[in-house]
Amino acid sequence: MTQKHVRLSWVSPSMELGFYIQPVLRNLQQILPEMEVFTAKWVGFVPGCENAFKVNVIGDSRAIILSKTTTGYQRIIQLLSLKIIPILLRFKPQVIFVTGFSLWTLLVLMLKPLTRWRIIIIYSGSSPNIDMTDLPVRTFSRRLMAKYADALVTNSQAGKAYFTSFLKVEEAKIFARPYQIPDKQALLEFGADTDLDLANIQHPVFLFIGQVTHRKGVSFLLEACLLLENQGCQDYSLIVIGDGEQRQELESWTREHNLEGKVRFEGWVNYGGLGRYFENTDIFIFPTLEDTWGMVVLESMLFGKPVMCSKYAGVSEMILHGENGYIFDPYASTEIAKFMQFFINNPNQIIAMGNKSKDMIAHYTPEAAAQFLAQVQSFAFEKSTK
Repeated sequence: MTQKHVRLSWVSPSMELGFYIQPVLRNLQQILPEMEVFTAKWVGFVPGCENAFKVNVIGDSRAIILSKTTTGYQRIIQLLSLKIIPILLRFKPQVIFVTGFSLWTLLVLMLKPLTRWRIIIIYSGSSPNIDMTDLPVRTFSRRLMAKYADALVTNSQAGKAYFTSFLKVEEAKIFARPYQIPDKQALLEFGADTDLDLANIQHPVFLFIGQVTHRKGVSFLLEACLLLENQGCQDYSLIVIGDGEQRQELESWTREHNLEGKVRFEGWVNYGGLGRYFENTDIFIFPTLEDTWGMVVLESMLFGKPVMCSKYAGVSEMILHGENGYIFDPYASTEIAKFMQFFINNPNQIIAMGNKSKDMIAHYTPEAAAQFLAQVQSFAFEKSTK
């Protein structure tokens, strides 16, 4: 059977942040035209992907919070609709990509002996509150699911290490390569309509994009700005794009410490308008306290930006320390300030490191990611027919 005749389901409990994967799915649809997406949360197509693939919204999802933390992901159990089963049975896929280790993953694996579905588990990356290696029952259940899956895919080497070390998965069925890859054009779709006034801003301009929450580490970034201020270093600016529970608190803190001349909070910006910010700023900074991956870092690299990246982001694997940026401890504001000062004092390095970022990301495109996923599909399909 040729690839174009393989019926494929992409099963994901939530596509709420689906703009990260949509360009890849658009290209995967061209390779495997009988692909459909099944999800409980869908927020619409991103520019350039309109109606590129069929989306089936199934029921709803609800999260039960097991434990709360301000420094990482909340630990949750997702309650998902059982309607996924009759809908998939009617669709009759031969291969299913299913994200994470949710109830839906368990259900499709339980039906595998009857349906002969080939199951590929997609796992964005490894982090403490997503892996939950301190919970033996959770680890045991995931080991069972991984055992009966035909293949597992992850963005990072850390994800691969989690599969082999904790879930005891044989390396032969693990595929570790970035598959969440941005599309530059989608980031520029609304460029002309973006209200951007950076004419009088002090360069170099550091840029943060993300949720303004404790987990994203923005408070430590602002403390680094205060350290620079106290050292008399004022030749820079910081733009914070995003919204969240901590925004009002951090804006007040910025005013109280007289940093409003250095720090600008832009609020939420549409995904298609982010490209203009990347184009008009100098260094991207990602101080997250926990992230399985960190797509926004790759987006900045597309625009040729050096990156200051937290060591607790899975995407830090894409940073060559001292070559296309720096990896730092986000809890150490002095370390953040040190690397900011380096770029302030060495503006020539901004261009050199930015060019290195652009060279490194050139090999990772939505087209290449789709080809990679198609190869994994072929592996799973052929493995099960032998």
